[in-house]
Amino acid sequence: MLFIFDMGGVVTTTAKIESRIESILKISHQQFLEYCGCLTDADASDPSKTNLFTLCSDGIIDCREFWRIFSERSGIKVTTDWWHWLFHPVLNEKTVELIKELKASGHRVICGTNTISSHYANHIERGDYAFFDQTYSSCFMGVSKPDVNFWKLILTAENAEPENCVFIDDRKDNADAAASLGIKSYVFTGADELKEQLKKDGII
Repeated sequence: MLFIFDMGGVVTTTAKIESRIESILKISHQQFLEYCGCLTDADASDPSKTNLFTLCSDGIIDCREFWRIFSERSGIKVTTDWWHWLFHPVLNEKTVELIKELKASGHRVICGTNTISSHYANHIERGDYAFFDQTYSSCFMGVSKPDVNFWKLILTAENAEPENCVFIDDRKDNADAAASLGIKSYVFTGADELKEQLKKDGII
């Protein structure tokens, strides 16, 4: 069986840092979202309306480019990559133990995560991806969850059929998207609960 684990909210905490960035830059949450392009519909013909989060998550731009564009839009010169330096997620030890148990039982366990380049670097530095057989990160894949092409790419790379895969994510929209392809999907609420459900469903 191929197990696909999300990272933030499953293996580690999500470590939301937007409010700290807003405080450092002395702007409101509304202003931050506006400069990031989150308050208007995406318009590829208008660079001022592109969603920088989406572009970063899909790997179209890296975090250095994110801050360059953010600086242009806001008039605030940002030379520090706050996405990198403020990101300190906490490891979920129980999830890690479950991953180790699955691998010891002969299952292939991979990570399928939406992430930006700076957070990817953080996780590499911390060794968070070392628990997996392979890591699939949206910023290198060119597509983010819940786009079904995210899982199609993984299935192709792993040469796996949907019915032989299990996906775990803390977001229901992502789990639903994976399930639409025939992947057995679970919304993560805790490692103990997940383990019990996997046993109940006869997967482990």
